[in-house]
Amino acid sequence: MEPLDALGRPLRDLRLSVTDRCNFRCPYCMPAELFGERYAFLPRPEILSFEEIERLVRLFVELGVRKLRITGGEPLIRAELPRLIERLARIDGIEDLALTSNGFLLARHAVALADAGLSRVTVSLDALDPEVFKTMSGSPHEPERVLEGIAAAADAGLGPLKINCVVQQGVNEDEVLRLAEHFRGTPHIVRFIEFMDVGTRNRWDLDRVVRAGDIVERIGQRYPLEPLDANYPGEVARRYRYADGQGEVGVIASVTQPFCRGCTRARVTAEGRLVTCLFSDAGVDLKGPLRDGRSDEAVRDIVRGVWSTRSDRYSEERAGVGGPVRSGRRIEMYQVGG
Repeated sequence: MEPLDALGRPLRDLRLSVTDRCNFRCPYCMPAELFGERYAFLPRPEILSFEEIERLVRLFVELGVRKLRITGGEPLIRAELPRLIERLARIDGIEDLALTSNGFLLARHAVALADAGLSRVTVSLDALDPEVFKTMSGSPHEPERVLEGIAAAADAGLGPLKINCVVQQGVNEDEVLRLAEHFRGTPHIVRFIEFMDVGTRNRWDLDRVVRAGDIVERIGQRYPLEPLDANYPGEVARRYRYADGQGEVGVIASVTQPFCRGCTRARVTAEGRLVTCLFSDAGVDLKGPLRDGRSDEAVRDIVRGVWSTRSDRYSEERAGVGGPVRSGRRIEMYQVGG
């Protein structure tokens, strides 16, 4: 029997991290001053193996998961990732197998990922201006390498792609129209994301949030937009089409327009902890039971028990819908993959 959580939400989506490492140092996720050369990431034995990942995904599918997204860190850093994708693509019940990447290594791996059975790719791209891109990625690189990855993924059949841009006041808000124009007239969809208070290390401040409504207004003043219906129940992005038919954009408004009541997502960290909300302060260990020889039924019962008692609605609480927001330590973005 497929479980419902305390608010009646089913388990339909799984976001699974394959590494906590990344080759970028985006300030809203892994600021360079905190994640420098001496930062101790997880040693390889602490990360779930491909066999453990495949087993877990099969158990989640039995509980209702239909959409699987591979995340990180930067998942393309994980050695032999196409081999894992091939194993996961064979699992009956997975209707959508996707990957989120910063795109820097995507051109190198796009064909192998497509051949392995990956359905599609989402790429994070916060700016096209080279200097702004360097600021937002915390790296010395320029955006051309990411654009090459997007093109390679599309050529390999992994499109249309979704392009995610986190917008921060005073940093890259002027890139909104530039990104919209760059991908206008293509099948790709740019989604602008409000800067969120994930984790505790990104110096989040409400004053640095560019509201989704303002983003839609800014684009619409240049290119009139028309709202679209959601593609499926629980879709996080609000969709808009260009009135002249030249494509689509979206906004993800976790801060100003919370969508907790439609959330059907669970997350598993690279070290095998089950997390029921992007803003959780802890997770439930699944790696231990896997490695202790527990049966599939026992591990499945752990997941079912966690989900059945889930009542997370952090973004609503932050917005003042139904109670005060929780404070204290939270799992960091790079651990749960956004």
